[in-house]
Amino acid sequence: MNKLNHIAFIMDGNGRWGKKRNKGRNYGHLKGVETVKKIVKSSIKLKIPIVTFYVFSSENWKRPKKEINFLFKLIKTYFLKEIENLIKQGIKLNIFGNLNQLSSNLKNILKKSSFLTKKNKVINVNLAINYGSHQEILNALKKVKKISRKNFENNLYTKNIPYPDILIRTGGRQRLSNFMLWQLAYTELFFLKKLWPDFTSKDLSNIITKYKKIKRNFGNV
Repeated sequence: MNKLNHIAFIMDGNGRWGKKRNKGRNYGHLKGVETVKKIVKSSIKLKIPIVTFYVFSSENWKRPKKEINFLFKLIKTYFLKEIENLIKQGIKLNIFGNLNQLSSNLKNILKKSSFLTKKNKVINVNLAINYGSHQEILNALKKVKKISRKNFENNLYTKNIPYPDILIRTGGRQRLSNFMLWQLAYTELFFLKKLWPDFTSKDLSNIITKYKKIKRNFGNV
């Protein structure tokens, strides 16, 4: 049976979910946050040590400014309201990506949330915000003085984080969208047609069951 340390999520389909219901893309993002909360709770019950959510990509700046502003406001509101609950649940937060482009107010909220939860041990929740794997790889290469796999990996955002065993992408699209390209080399990929707000704890359990039955060779036979 395969050991499970880390599940990563590409949460695709929030905007389409909202538009389908004639309530707009932002309504879909709002519902998407509720799904994140449910999946984190389920992950705790299932004793998954690490989960990573692709929150905002470096390419998402191409979206309408109104939508971007709503997304960042949503992130800020969530942490201001939920930080006490996160601490009580034993959730340790880790934020990675190019945070320099974010507003100083948002950066401070994210850093404070990470600091207040740093001693928690129930589950590690990684949030990839303004993240792009191409840039992460280029930045790591610029910092490496002597090229080796270990030196390179020590300069990635994910230093000291085990690579994902499972990647789950909702929304019906079968691509990685510049997400953890180095880290996903031997990850088991699961693509679902369901939009992210419709993703359930049962879907998660079903995927884990399938994962545990997969023969993982890592290049061996």
